Amino acid sequence: MKKTAAIISACMLTFALSACSGSNYVMHTNDGRTIVSDGKPQTDNDIGMISYKDANGNKQ
Repeated sequence: MKKTAAIISACMLTFALSACSGSNYVMHTNDGRTIVSDGKPQTDNDIGMISYKDANGNKQ
């Protein structure tokens, strides 16, 4: 019984932690860099540039 309770609580903890995680997007540049953004990047249709918030919350 203890084993079943431990497995159920571990599954519940996993689901709770995954629900708290934000939506991160990974972008790969032409020069091989990988950029992780916090939230969906936005494209400026006039000039074609992409703006995003990095993992630290700084707007790029």
